[in-house]
Amino acid sequence: MILNALTLFHVALSLAGIGAGLALVRRLLASNPPYRGVMPFLVTTGATSATGFFFPIHGFTPAQAVGFLSLILVVIAGLAVYRHNLAGGWRRTFAITTVIALYFNVFVLVIQLFRKVPALQAVAPTQSEPPFQAAQSLVFAAFAAMAIRAFMKTRVAAAR
Repeated sequence: MILNALTLFHVALSLAGIGAGLALVRRLLASNPPYRGVMPFLVTTGATSATGFFFPIHGFTPAQAVGFLSLILVVIAGLAVYRHNLAGGWRRTFAITTVIALYFNVFVLVIQLFRKVPALQAVAPTQSEPPFQAAQSLVFAAFAAMAIRAFMKTRVAAAR
């Protein structure tokens, strides 16, 4: 019962973090000041990563590695905004760490979709099949393009 509640809370945080992150990255790509929406993204993404450590898993897993890296990125993004006010290179640092933290959330979402959705599980039961690899490759390519564009937009904004 407690594990089901934790799972539901973890998934809700993850989906909220993805939604907040997409809105935030959209603002970054439009060269708008990203302050609006930063806190919901950082809190939900950080909480998603933190709650992942409460699941009964023995040993250190790849999921925990992603969660740990995501927490580091969230802290750096938070410092960039709230400590350094996006001054100088901190604006670019914020853009990159935000996009990568969001990518980690979506990366895990794709894994979970292929594990939990019967139609997806049927086409990639071991997650080493081409449909899974194609989905993750597309997600990676999309986020790499977003990261590059966000970097370029923030570089231009910082130069002004």
